[in-house]
Amino acid sequence: MVSVGSGRTSTARASIARRLDGARTRVTGFVARQYLAWRSRRGLDPLSLIPDYALMPLRRDGLDPVPALREAREDHPVRDFPLPFGVKAWLVTGHAEAREILGRSSGLSTDFGHLVGSAGIKSGQNPGGLGFTDPPEHTRLRRLLTPEFTGRRLSRLGPRIAEIVEGRLDAMAELHAAGEEIDLVRDFATPIPSLTICELLGIPYDERDEFQALSTARFDLLGGAASSAFDKISESLDYLRGVVERQRAEPGDGLLGMLIREHGEELDTDELAELADGLLTGGLETSASMLALGAVLLLRDESVAAMVRDEPESVPGFVEELLRYLTVVQIAFPRFATQDMVVGGVAIAEGDALLVSLSGADRDPRLTPDPEVFDPRRPPSPHLAFGHGIHRCIGAELARMELRTAYPALLQRFPKLAFAADERTLPLRTTSVVYGVDALPVTLG
Repeated sequence: MVSVGSGRTSTARASIARRLDGARTRVTGFVARQYLAWRSRRGLDPLSLIPDYALMPLRRDGLDPVPALREAREDHPVRDFPLPFGVKAWLVTGHAEAREILGRSSGLSTDFGHLVGSAGIKSGQNPGGLGFTDPPEHTRLRRLLTPEFTGRRLSRLGPRIAEIVEGRLDAMAELHAAGEEIDLVRDFATPIPSLTICELLGIPYDERDEFQALSTARFDLLGGAASSAFDKISESLDYLRGVVERQRAEPGDGLLGMLIREHGEELDTDELAELADGLLTGGLETSASMLALGAVLLLRDESVAAMVRDEPESVPGFVEELLRYLTVVQIAFPRFATQDMVVGGVAIAEGDALLVSLSGADRDPRLTPDPEVFDPRRPPSPHLAFGHGIHRCIGAELARMELRTAYPALLQRFPKLAFAADERTLPLRTTSVVYGVDALPVTLG
């Protein structure tokens, strides 16, 4: 049953009741956050506290969202989705409704304080950077970053990305020659975005091994080492503060050096570290997951692999369909209503949480025909793999550059690339905000 809030009125009694409900939600939420943090510090898994139904949007059947997500969208694209501890929430699975919510610049908040307050992470340790920041602060910070992510600025990274890809292919060939196992996640999909982010930020070469080790250890908040997520976030931010301080003394040629030279008086060390961490959050695990899961699709279908290998003009369209079909970021940053509103005919009250299922929205038949089918020649659609609106991924074009460069190079160097194990045994994640596979053993042929 979908609640549309038809019983709400504008009377004083209803207004008082709503304020009381909001206060109760804030109190129970604070208690819940304190308990989750307590469990996390003691090595206990916070996921064990969440009922199975609430994890449904984070589950998959192979590469596809679970059927329950499609059924939820068909039942109602905006539906009541109660969460633990009395949190009133709505699950949004329709493409039009998701786009409407993500496109709103007012009336919704993504502020990190709604999620953990002071329970799990120390003051000034805000993971996600721009993603967990509201206007006008979000507007100010994004304006500083945007110039570095224009096509003209990013084009200077193109040759370096190609060099990084070739370097990883060389390393894979060396492993093959030595008779060692090749894991496409470890040896290809993860190092490429990690080294690209190093290049973008201007991380010195002598620090890149440490940066890669730290960045791959902290993902993700609802997958893998969930019980130590807060510790990994804190460790990452502490490291990035050190990088910022060293760059203040001697600004490099990367993004951090540019921000320090041009805006050093406007941005303190915490803000710069959080911005860098946000780029790391948005650019590493997502691109690594895309590279690995996209390779699974290529290994499944020789005709698609041949197209990507031999038809350069087909690669941009293939990448766009891959982004739509996989939508590895399954849920957008939670939104919290700061005013009453109506979305998809459903009344949302101030204080309610909105969970936008990006993977559900990108499989909506209203977006494209036969959305459950992967069609590499499908005309591009306005998918939500990078989000939409003011919180759309600022590094979207950089991610596209990585994917368009990496796949053809991989298939041209190793045209006989094949699974080294039965695909059914691949360690796909069971519950994760960023969907992915933890290992992908291959043979080079």
